[in-house]
Amino acid sequence: MTDISKPYRMMALNNAWANATLYGAMTPMEAAVFAAPRPGFFASLKATMNHIHQVDLFYIDALEEGGVGRGVYDRPLIANVADLASAQAEADMRLARLCSALSAATLAQTRQTMRPDGPCVETVEALLLHLFQHQIHHRGQAHVQLQEAGVSPPQLDEFYLDFDRAPSAEAYFNRPA
Repeated sequence: MTDISKPYRMMALNNAWANATLYGAMTPMEAAVFAAPRPGFFASLKATMNHIHQVDLFYIDALEEGGVGRGVYDRPLIANVADLASAQAEADMRLARLCSALSAATLAQTRQTMRPDGPCVETVEALLLHLFQHQIHHRGQAHVQLQEAGVSPPQLDEFYLDFDRAPSAEAYFNRPA
């Protein structure tokens, strides 16, 4: 029998590892450096990383059939790197738990998100795939912003393959289902 949740669980764990790795490089940053203007879709690392966190909360809430994302974007931005890293890690583990419990039936179910034009219904599978793509997209931008800040950006693509797996990814890769 195939474990339908495995690719989603592995993507969620990769996401958690990549975020932890990225935040590890940002931890020594002072608040002013974190908030300083940088090139990118969002104008600073603070704005970029808060956007990732807010969108994660929006979709996780919808996937858990909570308040379908209402109020997520009304929260103030988290200004401290350590506080945002902790909040992100909590969201990452919520997503990993959700993905660990997936079944084929759940992936085919629909969830509602609230959009400016009203409610929108999507499949669980489509929401997850979009969320993973969104995270990768904006982490790439944060990667460049980190380099622009004078911090050597970490490798974020050493998770899956035995050939080049980062030792810091081992714990995530070998977690039981």
